[in-house]
Amino acid sequence: MTVRVGIIGATGYTALETLLILQRHPDAEVTVATSRSEAGQQIGNVHPILAGRMSLAITDYDTANVAKNCDVAMCCLPHGASAETVRQLVEAGVRVIDFSADFRLSTVEEYSRHYGIEHPWPERVGSTVYGLPEWFGNQIASADLVANPGCYPTSAILPLGPLLAEGLIEPTDIIIDSKSGISGAGRTPKLNTLYCEAAESISAYAIGNHRHQPEIVDLLRRFSGVVPEVIFTPHLTPMDRGILSTIYVRPTAKAVAEGGVANVAEVWQRHYGQGPFVHAVEHIPATKHVTHTNHVQMTVRASGNRWVLVSAIDNLIKGASGAAVQNMNVMFGLDPQLGLI
Repeated sequence: MTVRVGIIGATGYTALETLLILQRHPDAEVTVATSRSEAGQQIGNVHPILAGRMSLAITDYDTANVAKNCDVAMCCLPHGASAETVRQLVEAGVRVIDFSADFRLSTVEEYSRHYGIEHPWPERVGSTVYGLPEWFGNQIASADLVANPGCYPTSAILPLGPLLAEGLIEPTDIIIDSKSGISGAGRTPKLNTLYCEAAESISAYAIGNHRHQPEIVDLLRRFSGVVPEVIFTPHLTPMDRGILSTIYVRPTAKAVAEGGVANVAEVWQRHYGQGPFVHAVEHIPATKHVTHTNHVQMTVRASGNRWVLVSAIDNLIKGASGAAVQNMNVMFGLDPQLGLI
């Protein structure tokens, strides 16, 4: 079986990473790539790294064309712009993996509060599976629409989820300090991502109002059964790619009784050990340990009356395109590792 894949919005960084992964995927073929701004161009002209490696003309978006030629569409459009396109595709019978935040949250009210727009397809908000196969693989397998996770949330949810689910950390005192490479801001030029602004510097941004915070809170609520209190602070760092999240939590009395910090790696292993990508490690992870891979490295240390969790991911792979291909593999009954390193 060869899965026919469409890339909707083929000009950005996540689209390029998806194309590169699918190029080496033994059971997938990119049959459609769309862009309103670059229609008529060869894919190698838009992404020079693909010149001579992939022969594919970019077309303007057309639902009927995608439905005719694709089994699944990777929708790499911004929030708000994505939902209506996703709706058209799903209603035309195409399975969709959506890279935007349009279907990640549980309620329309939460979406409107944080994104400031009316949702184009509110009926699917709260009923769309969240695309984290380590937690929702069974639902992803039969889904017609998957909400691909955000990059920062992936780096936080994976270490925190099992500890909250087992009642080992207090949900009312979670501090997440995350640092991301500049590619996380996308390919469109912005003042703060220009070389002269970002090089030799590190800066915090969107303190208290980053749009990934409600996504983190929403998912952690599903695991713990209570709304957690989370302080999330993202930072822009002068590197191309990667996310390092340092997370400060307080262990519960149950955690102390069950072995304390020494038990955390065992808990993670119990939740993720059957999968190929999430690893509890003894060393302190760095972004270079996971660069260009779909792997996650996590560790824990005790510091006073807190535990410090550290996780590292590649924001463009496990934080976006690799996760999407992993989701595609699960949706079509393939080995989850196909195409991924």
